[in-house]
Amino acid sequence: MIFDDTPCILGEGPLWHPERDQLFWFDIINHRMHTKGQHWDFPGHVSAAGWVDYETLLVASDIALHRFDIASGDHVQIMDLEHDLAGTRSNDGRADPQGGFWIGTMGLGAEAGHGSIWRFYRGALRKIYADLAISNSICFAPDGQTAYFTDTPTQQIMRVILDPEGWPTGTPQVHIDLTGTDFYPDGSVVDAAGNLFNAQWGVGRIAAYDPQGQFITAFDLPARHTSCPAFGGADLSTLYVTTARQEIDNPDPAQGLTYKIATPYTGQREHRVIL
Repeated sequence: MIFDDTPCILGEGPLWHPERDQLFWFDIINHRMHTKGQHWDFPGHVSAAGWVDYETLLVASDIALHRFDIASGDHVQIMDLEHDLAGTRSNDGRADPQGGFWIGTMGLGAEAGHGSIWRFYRGALRKIYADLAISNSICFAPDGQTAYFTDTPTQQIMRVILDPEGWPTGTPQVHIDLTGTDFYPDGSVVDAAGNLFNAQWGVGRIAAYDPQGQFITAFDLPARHTSCPAFGGADLSTLYVTTARQEIDNPDPAQGLTYKIATPYTGQREHRVIL
C-alpha cells in the first residue's frame, strides 16, 4: 500500500519519531528530507536521521552531522563528517540503544574502499569500520548487545557484539549470507523479538530473518529498488519502506514511492540520540 506518492530518485533513511508519531525520510539525490505533506531542502546530500527530542533531529549529510529544528526547518552543523573527502556522501544510519548514532558513508560512484561506518556518541565521532563500498543495514538487537551492518556488494549481513557503552568489540561475524543469490542487502531494521527485516535492492522485497539469521518470510513490493524499512504506526506493526527510481530506465509510477505494509510483527521504539 502506498504511504506517500512523492517519487524519490533515491529514497532512504525512514525514521518513525516515537513522540510525534511521524515518519521522516530522505531523497538523497534531491538533497531533501520528507515528511507527509512537507519537505526540507539541504545544500548537499542528506540520508539518515535520529530523533533527539520532540522538536529536534540529528541529520547526517555528506559533510556533517546537523542539529535540525523540525518547527523552523533551521539546521546547525555540530560535527564534521568526511568534510575533507571529495566524492563521498552519507548513506544508511540509525540510533543505537545506548544513545549513539551510527552513520555509513560511501563513494558517489559506490567505489570499493571509499565507504566507512562512523559512530557519534555523546559529542564524539569515531570511525569504526573502513574500506567498504556501500555501507548499509545498520540496526540493533533489542537487548542492546548486538549490531548489524553490511557492505552491500558482499551480500553478507554482519553482526558484532557491543560493549556496555555501545562500541563494537571483536571481529564481526556473518549473520545472513546471501552470496550466490539475486539478493543484495540494503537497509534493515530489527523488531522487538530480534527478527531482522532487510530491503533487498533490485528485487522489490523486504525479507525477514529470525534472530539466528534464518529466513522467515518476505513481503513483495511493486517498486524494484527497495532501500530501507522502518517500523512505525500506533502499535509499531506497520513497516514503512523507502524505494528508488535510480538506475531504472523509464520508471513506471510505482518506482521511488514510500510504502507501508501491515505486519503481524511489532517493531522496536526508535532510540533517542543523546547529544
